[in-house]
Formats: sequence, structure tokens, C-alpha cells
Amino acid sequence: MIATSEMLYSFFSNQSILVTGGTGSIGRGIVEALLPYRPKRVVVFSKDDSKQYMMKLSYENDPIVSFCLGDIRDYESVENATVGMDMVFHTAALKQVSVCENFPYETVKTNIIGSENVIRAAIRNGVKKVVNISTDKVVNTYNALGASKLIAEKLFASANAYPTNLQTRLCTIRFGNVIGSRGSVLPIFLDQVSRGKPITVTNRKMTRFFITIPEAVDRMMKAAYYCQGGETFVLKMKSFRISELADAVCDYFGESGVRPRIQTIGLRPGEKFHEELIFDCERERVLEDDALYAVLSTEADATGTYLHFKPVSIHTYRSNQGVHVTKDELKSIVAQVHQKYRVRHGGGSE
Repeated sequence: MIATSEMLYSFFSNQSILVTGGTGSIGRGIVEALLPYRPKRVVVFSKDDSKQYMMKLSYENDPIVSFCLGDIRDYESVENATVGMDMVFHTAALKQVSVCENFPYETVKTNIIGSENVIRAAIRNGVKKVVNISTDKVVNTYNALGASKLIAEKLFASANAYPTNLQTRLCTIRFGNVIGSRGSVLPIFLDQVSRGKPITVTNRKMTRFFITIPEAVDRMMKAAYYCQGGETFVLKMKSFRISELADAVCDYFGESGVRPRIQTIGLRPGEKFHEELIFDCERERVLEDDALYAVLSTEADATGTYLHFKPVSIHTYRSNQGVHVTKDELKSIVAQVHQKYRVRHGGGSE
């Protein structure tokens, strides 16, 4: 059945929910989106005390939101944070391709061991639902980020069959570039412009999937509702050429001042020209609704929760073959993200 607002309210209301990586762009978005559903409590779990302090200022008068300092690499801190939780949204990860390429051992400790810690703690404490946030980098990967997140996906799927798992249902949601999130391509372009530097593009033919933070958060909450255990949810997303986004940034700033220039620097280690979101081996197990694909586990029951999903035949789901965003849409996105960037860096107010 379709997850309506009323159903989501009933699902999240009076629940205790842990958000790992809760001070990040996606984590903050989840916290904000949960509050209208009146959960019992929302616990923000992260290792950055400075970000926690700043985020606390936004919620100091809200008794529902609390903060827990800890690191997913440390099982004990994760286990303690998970006590009494009904749900977990696992967003904490190393997410930059270049960082993961340069520090693969650190990537393993965070993205793989950290994920296993979340799984073990959730099962031990009887958490009902766990949603793991993944990336398009996992599909046909050849970089450390994608490899680590692929192992994490496997861990979350297999945990549904652990002998000690009596009630915890775990799933993954996989998506591409979250436009405007920290460390994503658009804020990098805006930072380069603010410092008077050229916009650096690795290759003008490169394409990427994208989704906004509110859209990503909405799909994550629906994934939690639909989760029966072992599924991989894949967001339906538009895509863009990197050159189109760079041109939109140049057009935006060129209207009010000097047009930035673009510099092509070549592919970085681990980067791909185009991204994919569904493996060939998953194509036979895909259902869809208006916003999501659901790649079911082989044991999943496609009735009940998935009654409104329809079987779909997918040949490929690649960023160079999907629905491309229009020039006007890109320009609007640049303007919106730039306004938030100015607020964050002291150049304006909301």
C-alpha cells in the first residue's frame, strides 16, 4: 500500500529513532522531517562535537531531539546509543571518492566495521527497523568507496537471517549525488567561485544522478515504512552532465558580475564517467512505484506492503541514459543552493 502522510504519522509517532551521522546534511534532513510525525524522541549520533554544538542551538527548546557523542567504529558507543531505539537511520560514512582512495583502511573501519557495529547493536537491542544509506558508487565499482559500501549492503541484507535476529528488519536505500549536501559537487563549485578560482571539471562528458535533500529524506522515510527485510530501495532520479551544472553556475554568476571560467582537470583516481544504480543480477527482482524501485531479496513477499508496486523490466539504469534535468531546473537549483551557501558562510540570512 502507498505510504501516505497518515500512514507515516502512525508509523513514526511515539517511536524512538536514532540517526547516525545525524549532524551531516542528510542526517539533519532526517531529523527535521521526522519532527512533524511526533516521534517519542530522536537521537542525533555523531563524533563531531562542534557540529553537535551548532545543531543543538537549533533544537535547544525541543525536548524530542537529543544528542549522543560517539563513533560508529566503537561498538560500545553504538550499542549504548541503540538501547531503547525502535528505528535507526544509518547515514554515518566516509563518502568522498578521493578520501576513500587515499585512506582505504580508514574507509574499511568506518564504512564496513562501523556498519557491522550498527547491525550488531540494533539486533542486540531489538530495534525494529534499520535503514542503511548507500550510494550509486557500489554498482560495478572499482573504487574503495563503492567497494566498502557494497560490503555494507551485503552485511545489512544478510543480517536479516542472523540466528540471533529475532525481530530487526534491515534494508538499504541507494541513491546518487545529493545536490547541495556538504562535499557534493555544487557546493564545491560555489566555494571555488567565492575564492575567485576557476570551476574545476574533471571531464565535460561526465554524468551524475542527483536528488535534493528533501526528496532523498522523503524516500528514506518511505523505505523504512516499506521495509520487510533484505530489500535494496533505489531512488528514481534525474541526471545531469557535469559540464551542464558548471555552465549553469557560470550563467548564474555571470548575470550579476564576472562570469567564472571553467578548467578541465581530468578524471581523479577512482572516478567513473557515468554512474549506475542497479546491477544486472538485480534486474529480475525489481518492482517500482512513482518514486522508488524496490530490489527485493529472494525471500521477500511481494504482496501486502508492496501491493501498489508494479513489476518493471529494466535494461540499464545509468546516468548517461536516464531523464536529464533541464537548463532552467539547474539554474533554479544553483540559486537555491547558493542562498543556503551564503547563509552558512555569513553572506546573508534566512
